[in-house]
Amino acid sequence: MTTSNPRKRSTSASPSPSPPKLTAADLPPISESEAKVMDVLWQTQPATAEQIFAQLQSSKGWHVSTVKTLLGRLVKKNAIATETDGRRFLYRSLLSRDVYVSLESRSLLDRLFGGKVAPLVSHFAEQRKLSKRDIAELRRLLDELDHD
Repeated sequence: MTTSNPRKRSTSASPSPSPPKLTAADLPPISESEAKVMDVLWQTQPATAEQIFAQLQSSKGWHVSTVKTLLGRLVKKNAIATETDGRRFLYRSLLSRDVYVSLESRSLLDRLFGGKVAPLVSHFAEQRKLSKRDIAELRRLLDELDHD
């Protein structure tokens, strides 16, 4: 049995069943640092704290205790689950990257652009030169929306 308490872990090393689908209502906000840990888990799971630390150490300069703290926070937020494997803990994402990107995108759109996409696109067009390829991709996406 996997619990949300980071101090109490499952005693079974067997794979856990499919993770439940999480929605925005189920998940407190994930910090930028926590998202870096999630990135590692989305690429390689299950993973130990040491494996996650090894992937983040060179780019972030974090200590293993920092990674363990972030893992504990993610467990409390129900974004990840733990299970024991002998004397070590394995971490597995309960939140898919697609759901996370969707939640973060919606949050950004709501906070900065009143939930409207057009001002967002306008902002990026004004602030960053859009390449011909970017413009062609936007046109293709708009055409697809028109045909739906």
